Amino acid sequence: MDATNSLNPGPIPAPTPAPAASARFRKFVPHWLGRALTTTDRPLPYDPGSPQAASGGSDASSNSEADESSSSALGTAKSSPDSPALQTPVKSGFGLAVGVALAVMAWLILAELSQLLTWIALALFIALGMDPIVRFFVSRGWRRWVGVLVVVLVLLAFVAGFLSLLIPALITQISELTRRAPAILDDVTAKPMVQKLDAQFHLIDKVGEEVRSIINSPDTLANVINAGNFVGEFFFGTLIVFVLATYFLASLPQLKLFVFSFAPASSRQRVAVLSENITRSVGNYVMGQATVAIVNACFSFILMTIFGIPYSLLLALCVAMLAFIPLVGGVAAGTLVVIVSLFSLSWQSTLLYAILYIVYLQVEAYFISPRIMSRAVKVPGAVVVIAVIAGGALFGVLGALMAIPVAAAAITLIKEVFFRRQDAR
Repeated sequence: MDATNSLNPGPIPAPTPAPAASARFRKFVPHWLGRALTTTDRPLPYDPGSPQAASGGSDASSNSEADESSSSALGTAKSSPDSPALQTPVKSGFGLAVGVALAVMAWLILAELSQLLTWIALALFIALGMDPIVRFFVSRGWRRWVGVLVVVLVLLAFVAGFLSLLIPALITQISELTRRAPAILDDVTAKPMVQKLDAQFHLIDKVGEEVRSIINSPDTLANVINAGNFVGEFFFGTLIVFVLATYFLASLPQLKLFVFSFAPASSRQRVAVLSENITRSVGNYVMGQATVAIVNACFSFILMTIFGIPYSLLLALCVAMLAFIPLVGGVAAGTLVVIVSLFSLSWQSTLLYAILYIVYLQVEAYFISPRIMSRAVKVPGAVVVIAVIAGGALFGVLGALMAIPVAAAAITLIKEVFFRRQDAR
């Protein structure tokens, strides 16, 4: 009996099942981290009260293991070098680098072509300024090319006549200035104020030393050569601007149609009307400002001739160029003439000239300019000052001359687009 029992010890107990993967994971991870990593917001794949839940959750453990394996596989796929998640930043960085390189290249090209772009812009403004005259001939039944030819021939005749008068006068006045330079220097040094300054600061000796150092400097020859190159570039640029202005004036309607074609068909008519208003306002402004400058130069020339101010023709040319700049141009021109007259006239005559010129500036501001510029867009005075300063700071004298037409075009654009859109709301 005992031997039998020893040979048959009884049923063997079932082996204890191995803990699930989640249980093994919790042994090595703190309870708060294990809950954060194993807790999901997804619903359980079974009802907690079902027999499947009572069986110890072996099926749930198998599902958890399946989820872990699938998530690990998904993570491996996401971290693959060929996955779109990693390719998107690479593509964005490459596109940004290409864009920066193209921008730098465009900037360098524009810097090299800055002189040509300046000539093109100046020629376009000249063409817009002469376009009102051509439109006047076209409205009288002339063909456009005939009107352009007449305007160009008249302009050439005016320039040729002006140069034929200017160049001999310049040569004569420069030679006279060279001949009278010692006498002028003696007159200046003989003035009591200059003698007082010379007694205190030895002004005449210092000026003489500076003049001798400039004459004997090795850079003087290089400066003379650079001045000759500047004169040659000036005449070459003038020729290029004249040719481009003639071409723009002749093909202005075709250029407008080409620009209109970039606009959508639904808004092309409005763009055409807006562009026509801008070109008309800019053209009228350039033409009106040129007329005001010519009137100012003629008055200054007559006044300088009456007072006997030397170099009157050269000074009148400078007045015409400076008078293109509104508000400050006339004052600058008058100041230049007054400074020259101080060395050749008495202070009483200089003061009288300054008073008469100031009176003319008031007449020009309140009577002449409003009537001539009535068809052009009215630019506020504050905008004029800001535009002139900004244009001069960016592009020098040429930028100051072209700043007002650009401001006029911008004002027209704001009135026709922004203000109308605001009124329609």
